[in-house]
Amino acid sequence: MLIPALLLLQAATSCAATDVALPASLSGWTTQADGFGVNRAVTLAAGDVAKLPDVPAGPKPGGAVMIGFRIETAGRYGIALDQHGWIDVVPGVAGGEALKSSVHGHGPDCSSIRKIVRFDLQPGIYRLYLPA
Repeated sequence: MLIPALLLLQAATSCAATDVALPASLSGWTTQADGFGVNRAVTLAAGDVAKLPDVPAGPKPGGAVMIGFRIETAGRYGIALDQHGWIDVVPGVAGGEALKSSVHGHGPDCSSIRKIVRFDLQPGIYRLYLPA
């Protein structure tokens, strides 16, 4: 048990700085915005979230936080999260099934991004659900 802890500590301290050398596609990660959208990051406060009645089905313990967003141009979009957890995207403004993701991955080394899930989205309105 001690050796993995030491290796984990060594890996965590090997970066001189966090989020300094992000690729251009993640340029919005460190800039907070008023609304969620392409190249715009927001902080969602889990403490302000009530139980949502229409969280997509599946094993999702605890509550959820939801935010809406609009896509203007069809393409593959990544949603990044600063912690481990599930990410669901649902089309429309009410009800509906969560979309299947295209790709799952982690953020770049030396970043605060823990998870990136990519979805193929068409123009329209969507809802993003995250763990609270």
